Amino acid sequence: MAPEPLTRPLTVGFDLDMTLIDSRPGIRAAYRALSAETGVWIDADLAVTRLGPPLEQELAHWFPDERILEMGDRYRELYPAYAIAPTHAMPGAREAVAAVQALGGRAIVVTAKHEPNAKMHLAHLGIEPDEVIGWLWAEAKAEALREYDAGVYVGDHVGDVRGARTAGALSVAVPTGPCDERELREAGADVVLPDLAAFPAWFAGYTGTAAAG
Repeated sequence: MAPEPLTRPLTVGFDLDMTLIDSRPGIRAAYRALSAETGVWIDADLAVTRLGPPLEQELAHWFPDERILEMGDRYRELYPAYAIAPTHAMPGAREAVAAVQALGGRAIVVTAKHEPNAKMHLAHLGIEPDEVIGWLWAEAKAEALREYDAGVYVGDHVGDVRGARTAGALSVAVPTGPCDERELREAGADVVLPDLAAFPAWFAGYTGTAAAG
């Protein structure tokens, strides 16, 4: 996708889990707490290898259909006590968000995660986007990307690529989650960076190129 001339500050969307934050230690702890409370075996180590889709998709591996909504609510209640403190920022995350804002753009977070928990993560880690929109996965992320007129969306999962393409945004992918570079490119990512540490330099070049027309 060729960059278009920028006529106003650019809005860039970022995914959360495994893009801006490494939430695997916290999510692992939250699943183990839910397992201990319910007596239902959850392979937390396996669960954290497939982060990205909504929580209910993972819970369906461990609970019968009639319990999934109840267990989702309980997991989200347990989450702040177990998952916030162990989670850390991905390398370059703060700098990536700051790079957008430093050039006059808006940085928004669009995630499938429960929005209040997403905001707690960002506040705890000192990552300060302009907006946080939760409860959106894959193509549904296009709702927020269009609402905020995002021209770029950055994520680690093929679902993030689909969301960007559905919104008509440039898909920038990082293979820092469950999807490798090949999967991301095959899904249609326009740009694949090794990680977010490479984002500021790429973004400076992209906006410079785009501004030049």
